[in-house]
Amino acid sequence: MAPITNGRILFNAVPEDYPVPGKTTVYDTTETIDLENVPLNGGLLIKVLILSVDPYMRGRLRAPEVKSYMVSFALGKPLSGGGIGVVLRSEFAGVEAGQHVGGVLQHQEYVVAPSLAMLEVIEKDPKLDWSVYIGAAGMPGKTAFMGWREYSRAKKGEVVYVSTGAGPVGAMVIQIAKQDGLKVIASAGTDEKVEFMKEIGADVAFNYKTTDVREVLEKEGPIDIFWDNVGGSTLDAAMEFANMHSRFIECGQISGYNSGYQPMKVLTLMIFKMMSFHGFLVTFLLPKYTDAFKAEVVPKIVSGEFKYTEDVTRGLDKLGDALRALLVGTNTGKGVVVVAHE
Repeated sequence: MAPITNGRILFNAVPEDYPVPGKTTVYDTTETIDLENVPLNGGLLIKVLILSVDPYMRGRLRAPEVKSYMVSFALGKPLSGGGIGVVLRSEFAGVEAGQHVGGVLQHQEYVVAPSLAMLEVIEKDPKLDWSVYIGAAGMPGKTAFMGWREYSRAKKGEVVYVSTGAGPVGAMVIQIAKQDGLKVIASAGTDEKVEFMKEIGADVAFNYKTTDVREVLEKEGPIDIFWDNVGGSTLDAAMEFANMHSRFIECGQISGYNSGYQPMKVLTLMIFKMMSFHGFLVTFLLPKYTDAFKAEVVPKIVSGEFKYTEDVTRGLDKLGDALRALLVGTNTGKGVVVVAHE
């Protein structure tokens, strides 16, 4: 077989604010690959089917000298992140052609992986699409379940406020919290997202762009738990209307990803109210909770008890658009990019 194009999404320039498709990231078709003869050196040749776009990726679109908890993307090189692919050829023991793998994949059509170091073989439930394994049954769902299980100390009858409640993490938190018997307050940025939050069980759902967060929390609180995906003024409001011994689960602060972070206004509230703040990265909770996630959460996704939404973009060349939509907030569910079909 003659070499074929291996399309890639390259990190082209550090953005000053929101990433700009075609400038921050570019779709490149200069690389080719010979699927039959490319050396595997004991590894795997993977055809990429599905890629995920997630908020944390914004933090990797930075200059290498700016330090953070994850390495930056390398300028001129492909982006990478969560994805699902099918194995075309394998020299890796225990993995055969035709099996599917999920984990960290380069953002290109075909990938040669040296091992399963950041991948795992995935057996799909016939009732689920592959895209669910980068969403509700993947990293976002695990983040919600594992962070909640580890840090919420939830008690029936308590009140939780979930910011970005229509996103893949927030939506799962809402449903788990309702399962645990809590009153759920949730916010999102469009009326469509508000309706979805109500559908999945939020007792109080509101559009933070048209409704004042403080007014809602003053009326419906005080809150015992805050699941923070936003930071900024929303975090300040949650602290103001939090109960004594409240727990703040710091999952993300997307309000600062593009324009810079705002310091908390009244830090002494955490002393006066004896609050607990828990920042976490789901990677470190995987060994403790993976088996429980598979046993308790995935079956409820399969049965339809736990619901989710997806925002599907078709074509690797549109990945930059999908990432920007996610960060701007115009997406309507878990960001999924369909690269290819089997």
